[in-house]
Amino acid sequence: MHDTFPLLQNSDFPRIQRQKLEIFQLNLGYLCNLSCSHCHVNASPKRTELMAKDTIELIFEFAIQNQIKTFDLTGGAPEINPQFRYLVKRAVELGIKVIDRCNLVILEEPGFEDLAGFLAQQRVEIVASLPCYLQDNVDKQRGKGTFQHSIAALRRLNALGYGQEHSGLKLNLVFNPQGASLPPPQQSLEQSYKQHLAAQFGIVFNQLFAITNVPIQRFGSVLISHGQFESYLQLLRDNYQANNLQGLMCRNTLSIDWQGFVYDCDFNQMLNLPLGDKQTQTHLRELNFANLAQQPVHTLQHCYACTAGQGSSCGGALQ
Repeated sequence: MHDTFPLLQNSDFPRIQRQKLEIFQLNLGYLCNLSCSHCHVNASPKRTELMAKDTIELIFEFAIQNQIKTFDLTGGAPEINPQFRYLVKRAVELGIKVIDRCNLVILEEPGFEDLAGFLAQQRVEIVASLPCYLQDNVDKQRGKGTFQHSIAALRRLNALGYGQEHSGLKLNLVFNPQGASLPPPQQSLEQSYKQHLAAQFGIVFNQLFAITNVPIQRFGSVLISHGQFESYLQLLRDNYQANNLQGLMCRNTLSIDWQGFVYDCDFNQMLNLPLGDKQTQTHLRELNFANLAQQPVHTLQHCYACTAGQGSSCGGALQ
């Protein structure tokens, strides 16, 4: 796989500072049941990294001390981690909102048939990846058969109340472009998703998040292989919007990896970029939360992905 890190140096991205910390985004490990072409984590069934229970306990300790109200669970497939259900149940007991970034296909895997019911019981908010509403595009991006499994999973979630009006069970979908392009306008794309999925499959959901692909790890390597890396980076720079800076997720979110090391965002985690202006990695045990606010965010050229066009974050478009 091509290394994108040297191509992201000498950045002129504007300096930004952290605000009040509100969200822990927990990467529970890089093991996944899929190997998607747009994956910025390089997750796959061959990965072995998984967050251990002692790290989870440390996270709870810091979350309680610092009144963190949201856990945003990601991976890999976070549900594969053996501690996933323990983490979710304890967080809910503590009044912490839980978001599960789900690839949908995991809900149809052997041994996970009761997972959707568990998520509904715990009233977990689901952010589900469905990079297109057309079968050929999804199978090309995520692997043959993944579209049909995703549709079956969405129907299972709908039957449990997810995405249904007044149920309180939120089901949001995620769109990623297939190639070296920016997402189309999120609002109009959401309407297309809703109309197509309802008409063809009877599926409903709450919101669509249109997320720009970040040129790192597997996706960045694909761009290099196709000779598109520099042109894609230039596309991001050309579409930079300064008014997206205020809403960037790195300003109120702390990314924590499977070992307990902390980063400004999940993308920086994949690049092993130390937190803020530090020169070495910081573990959760070493973190001074009191000094975190107003600290600089570690930025490189890949940060233009979050500020291009309508903007992009884990919650979709910023505009």
